[in-house]
Amino acid sequence: MFSVVKKSKKSAARLTELKTRHGIIRGPFFMPVATKAAVKNISAEELVVLEPQIILSNTYHLMLAPGTPIIKRAGGLHAFMQWSGPILTDSGGFQVFSLSKFRKITEHGVQFADPSSGTRYLLPPEKSMTVQHELGVDIAMAFDDVIGYPAEYAAVEQAMQRTTRWAKRCIAHKKKIKAKYALFGIVQGGTHKQLRLESARELVKLNFDGYAIGGVAVGEPRNKMKNILNWTVAELPETKPRYLMGLGRPEEIVTAVQHGIDMFDCVIPTREARHGRLYIWKNPSPAPRQARGTLSRKGRGTREGTFYKTINITNAKFAKDFSPINQTNLKQYSKAYLHHLFKTQEPLAMRLATLHNLEFYLTLMADIRKNIQKGLL
Repeated sequence: MFSVVKKSKKSAARLTELKTRHGIIRGPFFMPVATKAAVKNISAEELVVLEPQIILSNTYHLMLAPGTPIIKRAGGLHAFMQWSGPILTDSGGFQVFSLSKFRKITEHGVQFADPSSGTRYLLPPEKSMTVQHELGVDIAMAFDDVIGYPAEYAAVEQAMQRTTRWAKRCIAHKKKIKAKYALFGIVQGGTHKQLRLESARELVKLNFDGYAIGGVAVGEPRNKMKNILNWTVAELPETKPRYLMGLGRPEEIVTAVQHGIDMFDCVIPTREARHGRLYIWKNPSPAPRQARGTLSRKGRGTREGTFYKTINITNAKFAKDFSPINQTNLKQYSKAYLHHLFKTQEPLAMRLATLHNLEFYLTLMADIRKNIQKGLL
């Protein structure tokens, strides 16, 4: 299922291949977020052109709407959303964490109310595994107990240990229902070294198909990430994929790759696009997916702004800027045009900005892979 193709001599970065029922994914890779069976503002056809190797959807949201019976009748999530590539689904743990006003955690699972309708649900680990099985996804995440930052040590420890107990139930239920997806465990433990080590070691004993590092995008200081990576990655097997959940900014991705991470997802490119914030290369490439060779040379690429910048296209200075939005998938449109679309609240504005930012992120990952291959990262 998974192999390491090449290891860097400069860092812990590595080139990988992850085989799924819907295709081979070459890492390190980024997963655009299609929470409710759609990447916001773009169609499946536009997504295919961007060439993401895999996308991410969410168990919690799809369970509520349209519901698994409808998706099963459609032939599974792939057929429902007209996406033929691999799909990973988050288990729903983070979503019920974010709805803390509507939830109650017990050892059995999470009781919560749908914020839109008030309907009450119970989501135990077994239900999360069944829903992901019924969706027909390629990679499923174990159901975890997510706790925000800051939190008392005892509370973080309790959530981490419950995550481990739930992980065991997830594995057992996957076997019971004969699910075909790859199942990843999620390391928790907050910013506490001992808890991270305990969580990682206990999950490795369970022999998951892959391992994710969770709880790194729940309010903790960003400077804590390197410590968490240093503690956790060392405990994870080299023969399994490593996934950093919910992070991050371009320079954070480069840093995490240098620590040995293979998989990423984040809402940043699509969310920022909706507000007119664009990611721009400082050293534009003449063609998409072409390596720039500047991500790691003399340490560049590990600090914000060293290889890219961000602009707010709604700023007045872009009203008469007729340079292209980028030199790749949107070179036919000017920044002045995109500025106009945002100012007049045309829906096309968010679509074009989303296409731009996703192209940036996916090109970033292609550049990272090429830099590892060349021995630069």
